[in-house]
Amino acid sequence: MRRLFFILAGCLLSLAAVAHAYHASIMEVRYNAPKQQLEIALKVFTDDFEKALSVGQPRPISFEQTPKTQVTQLTTEMLRKSLAFGTKPGETLPLQLIGFEKDHEAHWLYLSVKLPKPTNTLVLRHKLLVATFADQMNIVNLDAGGKKQSALFREGNEEQKLVF
Repeated sequence: MRRLFFILAGCLLSLAAVAHAYHASIMEVRYNAPKQQLEIALKVFTDDFEKALSVGQPRPISFEQTPKTQVTQLTTEMLRKSLAFGTKPGETLPLQLIGFEKDHEAHWLYLSVKLPKPTNTLVLRHKLLVATFADQMNIVNLDAGGKKQSALFREGNEEQKLVF
């Protein structure tokens, strides 16, 4: 039943909508064992993400109109505050933003995290957009060690340990 929920949530997120009544992101994480790194693709609704990036800025932030260097800097800062990957509780490994691309009403953000050693455990803190939207859901699909699993992060459930 839980798996069906994640499949349905993923399908809903992939639908482009002019105005959406829910706030969600979907993250695909692949553990690349030979390179000892996590390869991450994160899909966010553009309008939601721009709203969050605009907090505290003198002018609204826009992927289309704001200089790319500024959007990249603000995105990197937000991701480092909102996401933490580790192999044990309390650990925060360096997160690298590789780039982003538009996909209809959403954007894909591409990231990587270098792991210090081979592992079968991932501790993830994921609170992206939770401060902006009380109903924010962050869905994570992990493909690691030949196993696939999904997790749901929401306000009050922002950190989880995934074992593969």
